[in-house]
Amino acid sequence: MLNLLAEINGNIASGLGVLGCGLGVGLVGMKAAEAVGRNPGASGKILVQAIIGMALAEGLGVMALFLAS
Repeated sequence: MLNLLAEINGNIASGLGVLGCGLGVGLVGMKAAEAVGRNPGASGKILVQAIIGMALAEGLGVMALFLAS
């Protein structure tokens, strides 16, 4: 019984961590698209910063997925 509760708790924590990761990547993408819309000349610099931000958010999601389970 306790093993089942621990597994459910780990699955919920993993799901919330990955959900946060998805929200973070979505926000970075949204703000990057908004920034390019406002200043198309800076799209190269914005793209680099957006990729770094998305990679950091994805890394935290992967860590949450493996550490919570």
